[in-house]
Amino acid sequence: MAHIYIYSPSSAVRDRAAFRRGIRRLQAQGHEVEVDAAALASHQRFAGEDATRLAAIGRAAASGADVALISRGGYGLTRLLPALPYAEVERAIGQGTRFVGFSDFTALQLAVLARTGATTWAGPSLGADFGTVDEPDDIMQACFDDLLAGIGEGTGWRLPAPRRPRAGDALASEGAGRLHALPQSLHIHQATLWGGNLAMVCALLGTPYWPSIQNGILFLEDVGEHPYRIERMLTQLLHAGVLGQQQAVLLGAFSDYTLSSHDKGFNLHAVVSWLRTRTSTPILTGLPFGHVPTKVLLPVGACTDLLLQGRDALILWGHDHAHADDAGGHDHHDH
Repeated sequence: MAHIYIYSPSSAVRDRAAFRRGIRRLQAQGHEVEVDAAALASHQRFAGEDATRLAAIGRAAASGADVALISRGGYGLTRLLPALPYAEVERAIGQGTRFVGFSDFTALQLAVLARTGATTWAGPSLGADFGTVDEPDDIMQACFDDLLAGIGEGTGWRLPAPRRPRAGDALASEGAGRLHALPQSLHIHQATLWGGNLAMVCALLGTPYWPSIQNGILFLEDVGEHPYRIERMLTQLLHAGVLGQQQAVLLGAFSDYTLSSHDKGFNLHAVVSWLRTRTSTPILTGLPFGHVPTKVLLPVGACTDLLLQGRDALILWGHDHAHADDAGGHDHHDH
């Protein structure tokens, strides 16, 4: 049984039924669920005023919980970054608390990484993932269980099958630069895994809360952003030199947008194809993470290995533990 602390550092909880379902579901799994006193606070679009949410983050850090789990994302953490209790969060992580969340939570995760070097976890939130009417996604639940049990050491996925450019595709019509083909095999050893929500990553660029990761593995996802907005943000990272400084870029789910007749073949595939003509950094797609039910948990700031063989990709972060116990190989969980 784990001690799970629920708090609200970003937007106000609007779906209280999902909030309650999530708590009941975690309790039914045998966990002790502690709910922050201000978890359901509301001020404008936020879960309470700034001071209220800062205090909630401090209480989460002081809770001694195994997991500090956000109730939801939304917006609100970037305005808190100058006042975050970094030392308290770092101390809590050192004592075993895993801070878990995604979406707006990316701002806290990257700021903590920049200021302290501590590892947090990109993963589910209470309402969207545990408070669903149907049962939680099996893969998400299995990854969360592995985190609680301390046995999760990696995750794998299969890249989408390659698609030949068609005459109407934006890339084909522009004749843009040389396409850098994906390697058939790739082994990146001990690189820092970092990233999260694309909009939040871009929002931190050039600020004191930007983790200047070189030779890392950057993962990205987003929701409700048309492909041209996704391309605009990716282009910002490209022009800033961020993409070129990485050993690989992993693209997760980009969900909940609508194409129009005006796009005329400009879609997410065209964005990725164009981006691959502008950087030699391998860009791998299909990472099961984002604003979708099926999401793995990823350690933000951890030292990881990335293996690619054909279309099969694998991220390992348990190699230090595995080497200590068994020098012969990795014991990973492939979800």
